[in-house]
Amino acid sequence: MSSLMIAVIVGTILLLVLGYIRLYRHYRRNIRKVAFMFDAMDNVDYTFQFPVNKVSRDDKVLNSALNRIKRIMENARSETMEREKYYERIINSVDTGILVVDERGNVRQYNDAAMRLIGVSALTHIDQLKRISNGLYRQIRDILPGEKSQVSFSNEREECHLSLRASHTLLKGCKVRLVTISDINIELDDNEMDSWIKLIRVLTHEIMNTVTPITSLSETLFKKADGEMRDGLEVIHKTSRELIAFVENYRKFTHVPTPVPSLFYIKPFLERMVRLAEQQTTGKEIVIDRDAFPDDLILYADESLVGHVVTNLLKNAIQALDAGGKITIKAYCNESEAVIIDISDNGPMIPEDVAQHIFVPFFTTKKEGSGIGLPVSKQIMRLSGGTLMLKSDKNQGLTTFSMVFY
Repeated sequence: MSSLMIAVIVGTILLLVLGYIRLYRHYRRNIRKVAFMFDAMDNVDYTFQFPVNKVSRDDKVLNSALNRIKRIMENARSETMEREKYYERIINSVDTGILVVDERGNVRQYNDAAMRLIGVSALTHIDQLKRISNGLYRQIRDILPGEKSQVSFSNEREECHLSLRASHTLLKGCKVRLVTISDINIELDDNEMDSWIKLIRVLTHEIMNTVTPITSLSETLFKKADGEMRDGLEVIHKTSRELIAFVENYRKFTHVPTPVPSLFYIKPFLERMVRLAEQQTTGKEIVIDRDAFPDDLILYADESLVGHVVTNLLKNAIQALDAGGKITIKAYCNESEAVIIDISDNGPMIPEDVAQHIFVPFFTTKKEGSGIGLPVSKQIMRLSGGTLMLKSDKNQGLTTFSMVFY
């Protein structure tokens, strides 16, 4: 074999080796690009961009394809996040609490209502519930899919009565329990209030149908009678008119106007309420403190109806206080963004046996009380999408009525 032939063969082999090395380096570079892209996606980093200018034709094709994959994945992630936010807004708009708990007790998801009902601002594991109530912790730990249970406990604000229901599903391949939480108090209050309204409507209707003709007839006969007959008819007429006025007063409970909500600032609103209330404190030297935090706290409700409730609560507080007593009004926003107006006084505490009935229509401990002030106030709060609660603090000697606007 001639030296020329050997040179040709060696040159060919060298060219093949160099081509293979170049191809291998190109392959390795492309593999690193793909690996870099997936690493970035795993870290949710979509800021990278592969160059498509001043590169070889093959690199341009590959880089363009990788950039396209990145855009598709980025758009898919954005759409997924938008859907999650949408579903989260829906979940947070319901009054029923929702907890998603995995087999290890980790809380994978929850809504605002659950945190409000339990009385915490955040929850990552059900073990944290032990600090609130061991009974609540055990119920949520042990409740099985398809079961229902109830639990009662006390927190810093009130006595809570909750209804629990569980179901199961899969979340990212992991078996989880979906625990829904409902406030029994609200359900019971609503049912009780509806029953009272129906009863009062029936009673007032029947009483009015019976008494109105008596009033009319006694007035007609009174004009024609004389002597003892005239005096007796006058008594009948006066009594029947007083009874009609009495019934009309209770009709107010069943005819609370539909709220017409609007936005208004709470601080100047409370200033007006206090100025009106101070007219009733003459001679008692009662101090009324008020505070709203923040100063620009806004409430979306019917200002007139809310004013009616505040006026009634302030009136009751003033009547309960002796000279030198103190009333404190505090408006604020809690962790669940509910607006709360607390009206507290340091007068005599309400006995427990009385406190159980103060929102019952016609119940009163006052000699001249009608027994509809607090029930009407609670009905207004109910129609306003909120509630009215009594809280007694024996340690500080404070009686507080809380108006909560969810």
